Amino acid sequence: MSVKGKKIGFLGGGNMGEALIRGIVKTGIVPPEELFVTDVRQERLEELARTYGLHTFSDNALLVRRADVVILAVKPQILKAVLEEIAPGTPGRLLISVAAGVSTAEIRRHLPSGPRLIRSMPNTPALVLEGATAIARGRDLVPGDLETAQEIFAAVGQVVVLDEEHMDAVTGLSGSGPAYIALVVEALADGGVKVGLDRKTAMTLAIQTVLGSARLLLETGTHPGQLKDMVCSPGGTSIAGVHTLESGGLRRALIDAVERATLRSRELGRGEGK
Repeated sequence: MSVKGKKIGFLGGGNMGEALIRGIVKTGIVPPEELFVTDVRQERLEELARTYGLHTFSDNALLVRRADVVILAVKPQILKAVLEEIAPGTPGRLLISVAAGVSTAEIRRHLPSGPRLIRSMPNTPALVLEGATAIARGRDLVPGDLETAQEIFAAVGQVVVLDEEHMDAVTGLSGSGPAYIALVVEALADGGVKVGLDRKTAMTLAIQTVLGSARLLLETGTHPGQLKDMVCSPGGTSIAGVHTLESGGLRRALIDAVERATLRSRELGRGEGK
């Protein structure tokens, strides 16, 4: 089953909602006139309508009644209030949540029986259509629901399908990962400045190096270790740099970062320290 022919509604027109809208419009899988969006800011709705030619609503419940697929693209802190507002119109609808750390069980607690529910975890590179999204298999789905969600998120990048128990790990890796990579890029650029490059040149080279390396790994299927070995010639500059990174514990720091972010996602899911 395809998303084509379905009306898609977005509860929330923030960065992630707009990223998905942009991807859907760019790929043409759903025409703009079949897209609906709500937001608390009228000026934001006007901007989205002007940019993408979609329909805007100020009433969340009305949007849910009009849409076949509803994307829950609001912040986790206000999700409960939104769910209670739209609850009467959700039976029979496919709901896809992008709220980080909120389980499907928690969402169902605020809804009547009947809606089909999918939990997803996209990341911020979806804003430039290079996102990494994990989709959790949900219960009560009908044939085609999972494929519909995959098609929507494929419009903004790569998609994987997992069991929900792994979603906190996804949050720790790809959800938080852009922050780790930003630190790496900034540090590489700082290194370039330290050895004499101007800031703009150093940043350009650092960004393109990360982008190109990722693209090389993705398109060739090369293992990262093989790419490292390709660059590190005997007694050369690269192996000297790699030795320094190993001495500084780069691998361990990144592994620990993913683990700690995963644990924090679990804590937030239990309502600890929000």
